[in-house]
Amino acid sequence: MSEAASHLEGLLREALAPVEPPEDLAERLESTLTSITEMAADELEAWELSAMRDPRNWVRPAAALMAGSAAGAALVLLRARRRAHGSSTVSIDAARDAAERAIRDLSRETRRLLGDR
Repeated sequence: MSEAASHLEGLLREALAPVEPPEDLAERLESTLTSITEMAADELEAWELSAMRDPRNWVRPAAALMAGSAAGAALVLLRARRRAHGSSTVSIDAARDAAERAIRDLSRETRRLLGDR
């Protein structure tokens, strides 16, 4: 019984061993999120306001708005995490500064995507 238990323990240890992500994962994720955000902005830009009268036409812009918002928020969080990754201890002031930077980044990205309207 102990041999089976040690074999099972070894299998679990091997299965649950940490796996390092690829080096370029963050860049690929950022590129994909940027692409989604830009495609959503293009979709919203191409939408005609005259089509707003018919609710059947609201699906694509609503989906673009949700996808773009989610991708933009994820992009901001990814960039904020990358900046904060260098510091090992987080103080209240550092957390506040990170939140302020994230809000400024979100504001800047929103203005860029909307064309400073």
